[in-house]
Amino acid sequence: MEDEAMSEGFAARTVAAANGVAQDAAFGAVIAPIHLSTTFKFPAFEQAGPYDYSRLGNPTRDALADTIAKLEGGARAVMVASGMAALDLALSSLRPGDLLVAPHDCYGGTHRLLSFRAARGHYRVAFVDQTDPDARAAALAEGPKVVLIETPSNPLMRVVDIRRITADAKAAGALAVVDNTFLSPALQQPIALGADLVVHSTTKFLNGHSDVIGGVVVAADKAVGEELAAWANTIGVTGSPLDAYLTLRGLRTLFVRVEQQQRNAAVLAAFLEAHPAVARVHYPGLPTDPGHALAKTQQAGFGAMLSFELVGGRAAVKTFVEALRVFTLAESLGGVESLIAHPPTMTHAAMDPEARAIAGITDGLLRLSVGLEAEADLLADLSRAFEALDG
Repeated sequence: MEDEAMSEGFAARTVAAANGVAQDAAFGAVIAPIHLSTTFKFPAFEQAGPYDYSRLGNPTRDALADTIAKLEGGARAVMVASGMAALDLALSSLRPGDLLVAPHDCYGGTHRLLSFRAARGHYRVAFVDQTDPDARAAALAEGPKVVLIETPSNPLMRVVDIRRITADAKAAGALAVVDNTFLSPALQQPIALGADLVVHSTTKFLNGHSDVIGGVVVAADKAVGEELAAWANTIGVTGSPLDAYLTLRGLRTLFVRVEQQQRNAAVLAAFLEAHPAVARVHYPGLPTDPGHALAKTQQAGFGAMLSFELVGGRAAVKTFVEALRVFTLAESLGGVESLIAHPPTMTHAAMDPEARAIAGITDGLLRLSVGLEAEADLLADLSRAFEALDG
């Protein structure tokens, strides 16, 4: 569904709130209806309509895809069933023997997917510290076909230079793919910084309510996007219309949610940095963070994700998380509720200990997804957990 009124001259938050609104030609519905039908009537023999089968195309799914594409400044978006399906689709051009350069400190599910694909000979993978110019240059000298970027990284919030890496990737003849899940287009637009493809787990900030699993690939070039859409239809990974409707409903409040969430996160980061039981805080919003200056050049904000390392390692982690009442011990992120995760035993458990050590994921590391609760209650909850460590 293409709403030309939203394609030019409107602020991003207006696009998020209003793209596709009042476009229903049948009844004038303000909110786009859910088209649950799996199949659509042909107008006549040998005459196709705009839709024929929902795996290939669906009006509700297209409404969401169009909105996200506009928010990311892309030409075409493809909605799929999960964030991992989105990443796999974005890498579908790779062939046996092709090299993929990926961040050494990426999300655990990403590391697992790439490692499994490489083990089956689908392509080769080089996990590289992308904050290291020499390591990046050495990897690019090998002639990769794709460079995958994740910034800020999960779970250590490392920030890498999207402009520089995408430019270097293109100079080497590689496709530049950026995972923008942690910040969303409210805070970062990788296509404007040189990315060819942007991927999201829409499960996270785009939906924002921890009740729908989904993913999206946004292409800077329409032809590339059409190729990805055709392949997604062929392998059957496109998302459901109901999930698309719920995600679009969540997306309407993206900007106001993220603004409040990152305000809460900044307060918690400062509190944690000053606490003697914390060895280190990973949050680009802190002036002391190594990625702070770079983040200010390519992000519109610092986001609602942060991590910190407890003094005392895994034993301290157990005591700490068991004392919490507001934060919930759970995987995922980006919802209105605050979550805490222990990457070594949860999100990054599939990484072998050596890979976690190389990435810098210690046993004392905890990751926070900061929600919309009252700032005072979040601070009190963390204080309660610190008191339990002293007890």
